[in-house]
Amino acid sequence: MDIKEDSLKLHEKLKGKFEIKSKHGISSKEDLSLLYTPGVAEPCIKISENKEKIYDYTIKGNSVAVISDGSSVLGLGNIGAESSLPVMEGKAVLFKEFANIDAFPICLKEQNVKKTIETIKNISVVFGGINLEDFKAPECFEIESSLQDLGIPVMHDDQHGTSVVVLAALINSFNVVKKKKDAKIVVNGAGAAGTAITKLLFHYGFKNILVCDTQGIIHKGRNNLNSAKKEVAEITNKNLVEGDLRKALENADVFIGVSKGNLLNSNDIKKMNHDAIVFAMANPTPEIMPDEAKKAGARIVATGRSDFPNQINNVLAFPGIFRGALDVRAKKITTKMKVAAAEALANLVIAKEDKILPSPLDKSVVPAIAEAVKKAWLEEK
Repeated sequence: MDIKEDSLKLHEKLKGKFEIKSKHGISSKEDLSLLYTPGVAEPCIKISENKEKIYDYTIKGNSVAVISDGSSVLGLGNIGAESSLPVMEGKAVLFKEFANIDAFPICLKEQNVKKTIETIKNISVVFGGINLEDFKAPECFEIESSLQDLGIPVMHDDQHGTSVVVLAALINSFNVVKKKKDAKIVVNGAGAAGTAITKLLFHYGFKNILVCDTQGIIHKGRNNLNSAKKEVAEITNKNLVEGDLRKALENADVFIGVSKGNLLNSNDIKKMNHDAIVFAMANPTPEIMPDEAKKAGARIVATGRSDFPNQINNVLAFPGIFRGALDVRAKKITTKMKVAAAEALANLVIAKEDKILPSPLDKSVVPAIAEAVKKAWLEEK
């Protein structure tokens, strides 16, 4: 099977991965009058009297905008708006297939933070939630934080979908190898995913974390740290360790890679502690291939790929998170909701070395996460 060629053929055949369908046919003048003029004036009037009625009379309550500027498409980089559309279409299909959410792809041609924020604010009236996708760091942090007052959940999935699944995988991995929260964790990659993973793990109680970027270990006082990396420096590396990734890996218990392929070899894994946990999530080529990591002593290995055991895939998180948030009309996605989602996901399997997460196709995932997210929102509302 040639995935690349077969995918091209399928996309060319489909001319887009989803379509818009009417919920009510138009076969008579009465249908036309009810769905459009003159009948449509009545819901318009009701909404003008009470804006919350938009949830009663329109698609808003079950709709999510999947928005990108194509500046950081996974594995492809800054490919722009047009080239990112197949990914956004795919995300919309996943929303529908897994959580029955009507999602629509929106690709912004302008890569300007202020214009992006303004545009999303102006179109947000249509949607019950906003899924930000493939925005590069550090711009993604400002964009997401500036949209938290819209009154609807806004989530950058590259950050928080990833961090939720990683936390769930780590909870179950620790249960298997019997490690504790003081274990040494190395996160390689300080972009959107790495930053969010670090913050969520720290919130959950993992305090012994080192984060590396292309310049080495991040620490307070290091030159050329942007605002996001300065925040990371405040909560990690309390001993101000300096050096490169290999230095960081000495006596580490966990490696979490959200960087690039083929960075590590067996000697690097041998620097780690007994029963090491390796999440090599670079796509399509992991930081180290699972068989090599295992041979070097890693006890649990996960990747972002479906052809290896223990796939860490965002589709395990974002459909259920948004399903729960929409159902309870949450105004935002909070840290408590993300932790609840991660714990619910972890609880869906009896953890083993080669089974720390459920399959992305497991139909029990979305309902379990949605229920946990709803409960978390109601508890802190």
